Amino acid sequence: MKYLMILFNLTFLFSMTGFDLATLMENRDKPDDIKSNSTMKLIKKNGRQRILKLINKSKDNSKKQMIWFLEPRDDYGIAFLKIEHKDESDFMNMWLPGFKKFRRISSQKKSDSFMGSDLSFEDMTNRDLEDYDFKILKDSAECNNISIDFCYLLQSKPKDQYSEYSKHITWVTKDNFLAIKEESYDKDREKFKIKTISYEKIDTYFIMNELYVKNIQKNTSTLLNIDSISINNGYTDDLFHSKNLKRIPLD
Repeated sequence: MKYLMILFNLTFLFSMTGFDLATLMENRDKPDDIKSNSTMKLIKKNGRQRILKLINKSKDNSKKQMIWFLEPRDDYGIAFLKIEHKDESDFMNMWLPGFKKFRRISSQKKSDSFMGSDLSFEDMTNRDLEDYDFKILKDSAECNNISIDFCYLLQSKPKDQYSEYSKHITWVTKDNFLAIKEESYDKDREKFKIKTISYEKIDTYFIMNELYVKNIQKNTSTLLNIDSISINNGYTDDLFHSKNLKRIPLD
């Protein structure tokens, strides 16, 4: 029986499609929710840096997410809420305390920069399997990683007309199906951004602890470091509501 299972798994992997691989990435083991404190470093073309401190709470693989900014002082209290929907447009809202008002992020504005970083609002969302066309370009691509030799090379093409991207090419680990590097291309099929991702293993979960984004066209970059992480905190859906953006969780 054990031999048959091994044979089945090998047969599946050898015949795997891009959609199959994307499904394995989507279905890997994840905690119910995550809280983290992070530092985001924005590096401009001239080398000048801007440092942001933030608190993040998320649930359901970040399909529900809230972020509060603590630093710099000018950004204190700015907050972001995202609720992803399967069959309708995602809900994104920002609380701007200086203006005492909310700013709704529409589908047409998802290509806008998130807090001046090299991440767009689109980069902040998950990729629903039905919204992309997937293709495995290579099943043994070099990972350019000290501890990993070979990866799957997965191409993802968004179907959304409002996407700022024409495609993504992602290096995916063969053992845990983790995206560790990605090249993204703009609508003119020019290379746009390069992302590299590191993970920390907590219990049985692999959780991102560093994200580096390089904007090739603007020669700017963003480095997000996760300073502390706690998982399975028991968050309920009631937390993820616009009214809660006004209250910074300092505990």
